[in-house]
Amino acid sequence: MAPRVSVVSYGVGNIQSVLNACRRIGAEARQATTGDELAAQSPQRIILPGVGAIGAALAALRERGLEHGLAERVDSGVPFLGICVGMQMLAETCEEFGEHRGLGWIPGHVGRLAPRGERRPVPHIGWNTVELTRPDDPVLRPIDGKDMYFVHSYAMSCPAEFALATTDYGGTFVSAVRRDHIVGVQFHPEKSSALGDALLRAFVA
Repeated sequence: MAPRVSVVSYGVGNIQSVLNACRRIGAEARQATTGDELAAQSPQRIILPGVGAIGAALAALRERGLEHGLAERVDSGVPFLGICVGMQMLAETCEEFGEHRGLGWIPGHVGRLAPRGERRPVPHIGWNTVELTRPDDPVLRPIDGKDMYFVHSYAMSCPAEFALATTDYGGTFVSAVRRDHIVGVQFHPEKSSALGDALLRAFVA
């Protein structure tokens, strides 16, 4: 039986590519637009995508009752995957057009990328290598040392124990985090072809 996956939609950005990717690997994926809808779906996995400004994303999430709904499900042990801004929202504080309170699930802060040395544009757009700090991680193991697709101007800083992967872009930044059954990735699996499918397949498994 296909695992039930709830893809959280809070009205900021298009989540159709994430839904399509989940269905492509055989998952039963549905969007959840409110905290009540998320609870009613009783998901076995939760994915929180995100694009755009993190302050607007956090505000929209809270307006729809999704912060509480997510906390209830994740606290009960449902595996969680945050993608791009969905990973950044896991931090305690987030800096973008002001300071914002994150979900606080990962101790850390989100700040603007500041590449050093040779001229590198921000946002960081395109394929780049993901190096795992824990190569045996069951979700990210398929993509260790491989290139994944990034689109972002901000990145999370967190204690080493939560940094699951790093990427170099004029300096090293954290490109994936984990805390127990909570995983976040800065890149976009749904835009990373077969490797992205392999990561999503490992997550829903």
